Amino acid sequence: MLVVVCAKVGLGTTVGCVERERQALLRFKRGLVDDYGILSSWDTRDYCQWRGVRCSNQSGHIILLHLPAHWSENTDDFQSLRGRPIPPFLASLTKIQHLSLSNANFSGRLPSQLGNLSNLLSLDLNLNFNLHFENLEWLSHLTSLRHLDLNSVDLSKAIHWSQAINKLPSLIHLNLGSCGLPPLTTPSLSPVNSSAPLAFLDLSSNDFDLTSSIYPWLFNFTTTLVHLDLSSNGDLNGSIPDAFRNMISLADLDISWNQLQGSIPDIFGNMASLERLDLSENKLEGEIPKSLSNLCRLQELDLGINNLSGQLPQVLDLLACANDTLEILVLSYNQLRGSIPDLSGFSSLRSLYLGYNQLNGTLPTSIGHLTKLLELDITSNKLQGNISEAHLLHLSELEILHLSSNSLTFNMSFEWVPPFQLDSLELTSCKLGPRFPCWLRTQKKLRYLDMSTSNISDVIPHWFWNLTSRIYTFNISNNQITGTLPNLSSKFDQPLYIDTSSNYLEGSISDLPSVLGRLDLSNNKFSGSIASLCTVANTYLVYLDLSNNSLSGELPNCWPQWKSLTVLNLENNQFSGNIPKSFGSLQSIQTLHLRNNNFIGELPSSLKKCKSLSFIDLAKNRLSGKIPPWIGGNLPNLMVLNLQSNKFSGSICSELCQLKKIQILDLSSNNLSGTIPRCLSNFTAMTKKGNLTIAYNYFLNYKFGATYGLISYVDRELVKWKGRELEYKNTLGLVKSIDLSSNKLIGEIPKEVTDLLELVSLNFSINNLTGSIPTTIGQLTSLDILDLSQNQLIGEIPASLSEIDRLSTLNLSNNNLSGKIPRGTQLQSFDTSSYEGNPTLCGPPLLKKCPGDKAKGAPNAYSYEDDIQQNGNDMWFYVSIALGFIVGFWGVCGTLLLNNSWRYAYFRFLNKIKDWLNVTTTINMARLWRTLQS
Repeated sequence: MLVVVCAKVGLGTTVGCVERERQALLRFKRGLVDDYGILSSWDTRDYCQWRGVRCSNQSGHIILLHLPAHWSENTDDFQSLRGRPIPPFLASLTKIQHLSLSNANFSGRLPSQLGNLSNLLSLDLNLNFNLHFENLEWLSHLTSLRHLDLNSVDLSKAIHWSQAINKLPSLIHLNLGSCGLPPLTTPSLSPVNSSAPLAFLDLSSNDFDLTSSIYPWLFNFTTTLVHLDLSSNGDLNGSIPDAFRNMISLADLDISWNQLQGSIPDIFGNMASLERLDLSENKLEGEIPKSLSNLCRLQELDLGINNLSGQLPQVLDLLACANDTLEILVLSYNQLRGSIPDLSGFSSLRSLYLGYNQLNGTLPTSIGHLTKLLELDITSNKLQGNISEAHLLHLSELEILHLSSNSLTFNMSFEWVPPFQLDSLELTSCKLGPRFPCWLRTQKKLRYLDMSTSNISDVIPHWFWNLTSRIYTFNISNNQITGTLPNLSSKFDQPLYIDTSSNYLEGSISDLPSVLGRLDLSNNKFSGSIASLCTVANTYLVYLDLSNNSLSGELPNCWPQWKSLTVLNLENNQFSGNIPKSFGSLQSIQTLHLRNNNFIGELPSSLKKCKSLSFIDLAKNRLSGKIPPWIGGNLPNLMVLNLQSNKFSGSICSELCQLKKIQILDLSSNNLSGTIPRCLSNFTAMTKKGNLTIAYNYFLNYKFGATYGLISYVDRELVKWKGRELEYKNTLGLVKSIDLSSNKLIGEIPKEVTDLLELVSLNFSINNLTGSIPTTIGQLTSLDILDLSQNQLIGEIPASLSEIDRLSTLNLSNNNLSGKIPRGTQLQSFDTSSYEGNPTLCGPPLLKKCPGDKAKGAPNAYSYEDDIQQNGNDMWFYVSIALGFIVGFWGVCGTLLLNNSWRYAYFRFLNKIKDWLNVTTTINMARLWRTLQS
C-alpha cells in the first residue's frame, strides 16, 4: 500500500497530499534530461519538499512549480533541463497557480493542454529559445492569468496572437519580447475587456512592421499602461505618433534602437508621471522640445545616438524641474554645442553621458560637487583646459571616468589621493605625462584602463603592475614608454586585453598570463624568440599582434592551444624556418599576416583546415614550391591573398578562380610560369557592384568563465600603388587589385579579365606576355592603374582604352605596340614614358608623327604641325598678358616714384580714406550698442 506523506495545516491538522499530482511530477522528471541533477531531490514521498515545488498549506495541492536555469559556480554553462518538449501531463496539475519554467531549455511545441490550468495566475516560459507555438488560442481558457512571460519563445506563426491576448480579462503583466511576432493583419480596435487592465507590456526585439499594425492595438491601453517597451524593432519608423499623448499613466517608456525620424514631439510633456524615457539609437533630429520641462518626476532620460542639436545649457535648463530626481542623463552621440554649465543643482545625478558631441570650453569645477555621481563620460568633444583636484574633489562614489579625445591636461599634485576607487578609466589623448600619474597607484579596483596617446615618456613603474589584480583591459599604446616587460605570468587571473603597442619597450618577451584574450606588443623594440608565448595555455586568446619588432628564431609549436585565435600578425620581424604545420589547428583564424620575415619552404597543407581565413599576407619571405590548389578549393572566404616577393614557381592553378570573394590578389615577384588562367572572371567580388564594405571591422568575442569581452579590430593591408606600397585600412574595401607582375608568364592576356568591371588596379608588367591588348579593355571603367609594360605585346592600343576616364596611371612601355595612340583626353595626358620602348607607336603625346597625319585634302585631319602652331600661339598669348601687367603696374607705380608732388598727393588721399572709415565705423558701432542696450 502506498503511503503518502501529508502536508500539515494550521495547528496540527493534516490533509491528504494529491498522489495524482506527485505521480505527474515523477513522469515529468522521467521525460527530461537532467545533466546537473537539478531534480535530484525528487525521490522522497513528500513532494511538497522537492526543489522548485510549493504546495498550499490548506489543500496540499501544488500551487507553484519553479524550475529556472541558473549559473553553476563550477561550470561555464547554464544548468538546465534540456532538449525535451514540455510534457502534456503537466496539464493534470489543475490546482497550480504559478508555473515558472524559465530558461530551462525546453524545445518543440507547447502542449495546448496547458489551457486546462484554469487556476493559473502566472505563467513564465521566458528564454526557452527552442519552444514554439503555432497559435495561442489555448490562452483564452486561462481567465485568471495575471502574469504572462513568453520572452524569446518563437511565436512567428501565431498570427492571431493579439486576439488571444484580448481574451485574458485579468492580465496585468505581458512580456512578448524577442518572440518574432508576425504583423497584425486585422488589428483589434475595440477596448480589451479586462477587470485588471494591462500595466506592463514588453514587445521589444520583434522586428516587424509595428508602424502599420501594432499602434492601433497598442493604443487600446493608453490609460492603463505604466511600463511600455518597444525597443529594438528595426521596422518601427516614421515619426512618433500623437496618440502617445494619451498615455498619461506611463512611468517607463522605451522606444530605443529603432528607426524613428523627425523631431521629438511636444506630447511627452503630457506624461507627467514619466520617470524613465529612452529614445536612444534612433534618427531623431532637431532641438529638444520645451515640453520636457513638465517632467518633474524624471529619473532617467536617454536621448543618446541620435542627431539632436541645440545648446547644452538650454537643454539642461529644460530639465531643471527634475534636478532633484534626475539620476541618469544620456545625451551622447548627438550634435549638441556650447559649454558645460554649472551642474551642481542636479544633486541626485548618478550617470552623466555627454560624449561624442561638439561641446567646447572647459570642464567646470562644479562637477566636483555631484556627490552621488557614479559615471562621467565626456569623451570626444572639443573641451580644453586643465583638470585639477577641484574637479574631482567630492566624487567619492565615482566608478567610471571617461575623458578621452579632448584637449585636457591633468594638473594634480604629486601627493594627491583621489576620493574614489574607479572601475573604468579612459584618458586617451589627455596630457598626463611626461611621468606616470602617481595618483593612479591608489586605484585598487580598476578593471579597465586606457592611457593611450597621453604624452607619457617614462619607464613603467613597478607599482603599475600591482594595479592589475582585477583588471581585464589596459592600454598604454602610442606613448614614448621605455623599459622592459616583467614576468606577468602570475599577475592576472581573469580574461585580459594588453595593448602596449607603439612605444619603445625592448628586451625579450617574458612569461605571460595564461588568461590573455588579446595581446598587442607591435611597434616596439622587442627581440629574441617568442617561446614564452606558450605559457598562454588557454583557449581564450583571439588576437595576437607582435608585428614591427626585432623578434627572431623559429615559431614555437604551441598553436593548437589557441582554438579561438582569430587575428595573428607577426609581420616585419626576423622569424625564420618553416611555417608550422600546427597552424592548421587555428580553425577560427580570419587574418594571417607574416609578411617581411625569413620563412622558407612550402605552405603547409594543414592551412586548408582554416576555412575562416579572409586575409593571407605572406609577402617578402623565401617561401617556395607551387601555389597550392587547396587555397582556392578550401578557403572560400578569402578576400586578400598576397604572396608577393617569394620564390613560388610553377603555373597559376585554375583552382584559384574559385575565390569568389577575392578582392586583392598579389602574386608578383615570384618565378611563376605558364599562362594566365582564363577563369579570372569567376572573381565575383571584382565583377559586381553592391559590396558597400569600406573597412573590414571585426568584432571578436572572447570568453573566460562567466566573463565575456568584445574586441574591435580593423584589418589593413599594404598594396602596391603607383610604384609605392601604401597601407589601406579604413578604405580597404574599395581596393580591388590583381598584380601578377615580375614573373615568367607567357601567352596572351585573357579577354575574360575585362569582365572584372570593379577592378581598380591591374598589373601584368615584366612578364613574357604576347598577343594584343583585349579590345574590350574599355569595359574596366573603374580602373585607376593599368601596367602592362615590359612584355611582348603587339598590335594597336584599343580605342576603348580612351573611355576609361578614371585612369590616372598607365604604363604600356617596352612592348611591340604599333599604330597611332587613340585620341582622347586621358591617353594624351600621360607622360611619354608611358609609351616609350614601342618603336612603331606614334601620335601624341609621343613626338613621332603617324603616317598620313599630313595628308592634304583630308578634312579635319590632325596635323602635328598644327599642335606646334597652337603651342606658339599660346606662348604669344601669355607673353602679351605679362607685357600688359608690366606696363599697367609700372605706369602707375613708376610715375609715383619719379614725381614727388603726385606721390605726396596720392598718399594724402589714402590717409583721408582711412580716417573717414575709422570715424564712420566708430559712430555706427556706438549707435548699434545704444540700440541693443535699450
